[in-house]
Parts: sequence; C-alpha cells; structure tokens
Amino acid sequence: MTRSSLIIRNGTVVDGSGGAPFVADVGVKDGKIVEVGKIAWRADEEIDAEGLLVTPGFVDIHTHYDAQALWSSHIDPSSWHGVTTVMFGNCGVGFAPCKPEQRDMLVALMEGVEDIPEVVLTEGLPWNWQTFPQFLDRLGERRLDMDVVMQVPHAALRVFVMGERGFAREPSTDDDRREMARLTVEGIRAGALGFSTSRTIIHKTLKGEHTPTLGAAEEELAVIGDGMRQAGAGWMQVITDFDDPVAEFHLLRRVAERSGVPMSLTLAQREGSKAHHWRLLLGLIEQANQDGVPIVAQILGRQIGTNFGFELTESPFSQRPSWKAIARLPFEQKLAILRQPEFRARLLAEETIGDVQKRRLNSWDRIFVLGDPPDYEPTVEDSIAGRAKRAGVSPAEYAYDLMLENGGKTLLYRPVTNYVDGNLDVCAEMMRHPNTVMGLGDGGAHVGAICDAACTTHTITHWTRDRTRGPRMDLAWIIKRLTREPALAVGLNDRGVIAPGYKADLNVIDYERLRLRPLEVVYDLPANGRRLIQKSDGYVATIVSGVPTYRDGVATDALPGRLVRGAQQDARTAAAAAE
Repeated sequence: MTRSSLIIRNGTVVDGSGGAPFVADVGVKDGKIVEVGKIAWRADEEIDAEGLLVTPGFVDIHTHYDAQALWSSHIDPSSWHGVTTVMFGNCGVGFAPCKPEQRDMLVALMEGVEDIPEVVLTEGLPWNWQTFPQFLDRLGERRLDMDVVMQVPHAALRVFVMGERGFAREPSTDDDRREMARLTVEGIRAGALGFSTSRTIIHKTLKGEHTPTLGAAEEELAVIGDGMRQAGAGWMQVITDFDDPVAEFHLLRRVAERSGVPMSLTLAQREGSKAHHWRLLLGLIEQANQDGVPIVAQILGRQIGTNFGFELTESPFSQRPSWKAIARLPFEQKLAILRQPEFRARLLAEETIGDVQKRRLNSWDRIFVLGDPPDYEPTVEDSIAGRAKRAGVSPAEYAYDLMLENGGKTLLYRPVTNYVDGNLDVCAEMMRHPNTVMGLGDGGAHVGAICDAACTTHTITHWTRDRTRGPRMDLAWIIKRLTREPALAVGLNDRGVIAPGYKADLNVIDYERLRLRPLEVVYDLPANGRRLIQKSDGYVATIVSGVPTYRDGVATDALPGRLVRGAQQDARTAAAAAE
C-alpha cells in the first residue's frame, strides 16, 4: 500500500477528546497524524475543509461482518457512515475455530441468530481455515475499506471442542473447559481483542435450536476468563436476557472479578414487566466499578427495533396462515398475490398466531412509518394506530394498503427496546452514564430486518442538531463517545483522537447537510442475497490510515484497511518510549 502525505485545511476540528472544537489544519504522513495547527508545508493531496467538521473516524465495537469481510472489500453500510474500525466475532457466533464437519452447525447458527441466509454464507465463505489463528491469517490477507478487529466466539469454541455435545448445550467437562480456555488464549495471542458469548434465548437457529452457549455454566466462563487473565489481554463481551437481573448480573460479576478481565454487557430497556431492569442493572454496574470490577454497559443511541415490509423477513402479517403460503415466493410473485382483493380480505380476517408474536407484530400504536428523512423518535399520533384512526379504517387495513405503495416497498418500523415511554429519554440517560460505551450497530447482521449500522450518523444528527422532543447534547462530547471511548474500551489506544502520532483515521463532514437517507432493499450479497441498507449524505471524505476511502459518499479505489491484531499502544506512550 502506497501512502502519501495529506493535509486537511481550515476545518473545524472536533478532536475526539471532548474538548471545544477549533479551526486548524491536520497534516498526515505515512498513515499517521503529524501536525495539527497552521501548516506551512504542502502535501501530495489537500482537502479544503473550511466550514466543515473534521473528526476522528468512528469505531463500532459491535458488528457481525465476519463473513462479509471475506467476500467483500467494502464493509458497508458501516463505511458509508464514517466508521473506520469495526469489531466482529460478537454474541458468541462466528466461523472459527471450525472443523469441516462442523460448518453446517455454525452456518445454521449464524443464519438464525443474525438473519444471514444460509445460501449467502454457503456460497460466500471460502472455508480455507480450521483454527482461529488460521482464520485471522485469511482475514489478514484481505484488503478492506476500513480496519477490522476480532473476538473469539464462544459458540464456535464449544462446537469445536465438544462437537454435537456442545451444539446440544450439554454441560462441559473440566477437560472441555480447559481446552476452550487454551483455544481462547491461542486466539488472543494470534491477535483477537477478546472473547464473546451469548446467554439469550432469542439467539437460535431457524429450526428453534438455542445457541450452544445458552446456559453455559459459570465455571465454564470463569475458566475461560482465567486463561484470558494469564494471557494478560482481552475483554469479555456478553449478551444475556437478565430475566432475573440480580442473579444473572452477580454470576457475571463473579466471572469478571475472578478473572480481572474487563466485561461488556449489552443493555437495553425491555417492554413489559422487565422495563425497569435497565436502571437496576446500571446501578449494579456502577457499584461493580466502584468495587474495582471493570464492567461497562454497551448501549445504542436509539431504539433497537425491526423493520417490516413485504420484501423483508417479516411483516405485520407474517404469522398469519395465509401468509405462510406465499412467504418464500419471489417478491414480484408475492406482490401480485398481495394485490388480489380476495387474498387481502382473507389475510386481514385472520389472526396472528401466538400472543407474543401478536404483541410484537400487531401492536399498532408502536409501529411507525420512518419517512424521509427517517424519524426515530416519532409520537404515538404518528403510529399506524394513530394514522388509521384519522383515516377511519382498521390499523391492519391501513398498514396493508400502505405497504403496497411504492411498488410494495414501503417499510414500517417497530421499536422493540428503548421505547417503552414513546421517546428516547431512556437512551439519553444511558448515554450520559459514566459506565456505558456506545456500540450495538450490528452491521452485517439481521440483514432482512435491521440496519442499525447507520447509528453513527443518527447519533450525531439526532442528539446534537435535530432533536425536538427533549434536550440535545454537545457535539464534541458525542464525537468522543463515537471515537475515543469505544477505541479505548477494546484496547485500540492508537486511534480515536486527532493529535500528532495517532492513526490518521478521519472524517470530513458537512454538518448542516449530514442526514440519513431512507432504508432500501438491495440484492447484492452472494447468491443474489437480499439485505436492508441505509445510505447518508454529508460525508465529504472518510480517510483510513491517511488514505481517502470515500469522497462525497462514493468509494475510491483505495483499500487501506487491514486486520488489526491485538491491543495497540497509545501514540503518546509510544512516542515517549521511543525517546
């Protein structure tokens, strides 16, 4: 990779430290920032950023691009939203280590847990590895539009060590645990930044088989944590249901306390009787940190929800009998049937099967049209229930006819977490808490239902500029939350700040023009696989290791992104050591 010099001139620098923005030039040589201020020398390439923001590149520590990074050089949609480093291997799922006879199990798990179709994975994955270090070697050969980092996934470990016993969630033996710990250490020494696991019942194959790590014994996690302590590196990423929040938290706290390994817990406000658990858990996390046990809550700056559409994985009618008969038809055939008056009448007359599914799919006062630009903090009056009442029809009729518009491509949005009160005040409280870290973009996953990879753009525009239903937040603070803080959380101490010596991952942003575009469905995965994407306007340039990868939203030919192995030293510490 040929690097040249670059100067971004006269931009308003929001440097990732949380300090006040200032106007300056940013000079780059050999992939590093070398000067910030008034720069006299000339560079091979210069960008006029007068009137524009200059920020560090964004760091998203929760994605699932494990497969995409092997078949595509572009880690989109994240790369369309100013992200320059992503972490995957989250939620305990991944593709290494893996023996040839175990591939179907891991594919089935990723298909169910992360909504990536089996045919996409089967056609897209080369499977030229077995061990985790070999997987990293293959990933290290890739040329990408951003940097990527990995975690060792617990489900793959369990299946690799225990075979069918592991997939069937049988208890591990002492020998099993020691071998999983050994392989975790092997992965960390090869360059992984941590270990991930899932303890949630929602993670299952399409056949309904739960993730192999659900209910894994405390001692299994603890022995793996012991190995990580001995390796002297890595964090432990956990997603769990917290149905019994105190008992589950204290189990995980004991693991973190015994190992001394930092732990990240996914946190969101749930609906129903568990809606208050998030605040209880924040208090327990705060107490743990006061006691010297490093635990952070990983959060998102908006709802975690699902999108409904006749072209997507689900619609409000997808658990009704008549829908089942057309669910797997190609979209155009399905659409032709949906337009038939007799089919419409029959489907609308049916009931959604299952009380849980009915609440999720047909709570009409919690289903919205996002619009253009998308509105992620709508009011109940904007819901399908509110619109249908004003139109004088039933919500189901209104939704059905609305979804047929635009060639059957109109999408609806159903917040699942963080929206019990019909606003984002819960997210604001989580974001302001000192023991939280921004993440959960989930890029590369749930491709037929979700596109939260665009959350970096939304976090900036909504919380610092556009919010009307509550207080806004300081721009410099938000940029720090998207850059320096997640980088530090996982040991990437060389990035996330605009200062001499740091990695030159940067964004040049037209703040006034920055906005999300509407969601759209494309068929660009292997085997013509479908996915939901969301683009943006306002990113004048995105730069990785001093090389522009995007200009005005269009990819350049440059692919400077690489696999980053292991924790990275702070630039100032490295400079002091060199002296």
